[in-house]
Amino acid sequence: MNEKQVVRIESRVRLRNITLDDIHQLYSFIYGEAEPEWKKWDAPYYPLESKSYEEYQEEMTRFIDMDPKPTPEMLIEVNGEIIGFVSYYWEHKPSNWLEIGIVIYNPQYWNGGYGTEALRLWIDHLFAELPLVRIGLTTWSGNERMIRVAEKLGMTCEGRLRKCRLYNGLYYDSIRMGMLREEWEQQG
Repeated sequence: MNEKQVVRIESRVRLRNITLDDIHQLYSFIYGEAEPEWKKWDAPYYPLESKSYEEYQEEMTRFIDMDPKPTPEMLIEVNGEIIGFVSYYWEHKPSNWLEIGIVIYNPQYWNGGYGTEALRLWIDHLFAELPLVRIGLTTWSGNERMIRVAEKLGMTCEGRLRKCRLYNGLYYDSIRMGMLREEWEQQG
């Protein structure tokens, strides 16, 4: 296994690298219930594909060993307890366009500002580490909390694709939020 740089970003919440010791807890969050509450808000129109613990462990071990810079996922902790993770993925790497995401698994930590704070730390980290011009966040109109978090962080609604997400027999819009580096820096 490569010697990996340990990254920790802290305030009231702490962002840190995923380690092998975290795999069991993450598996429990993701696959421990047949219909987890968090999945009703995190792209519920995509089914959660079941995996055995061994498959998940193998996948996560490969991910942890990859050591991309910066790491595309970090855990969110509050008082030493894992509550979720933040992530990014490249929408188009040649133009430095990436999208960010967040999942807070434990509903006890919803509506307490933890997600807003975690994304604020994450955005700071990504703008510091990468030559990004903008950061995007895509959600759906059924997740009003996520839209409010993005707005609190200063993101602008850059696009709304109407009625393209089908969930529980209803159509929802896909919402594309974004922020330019200079807008983030102006916030202080």
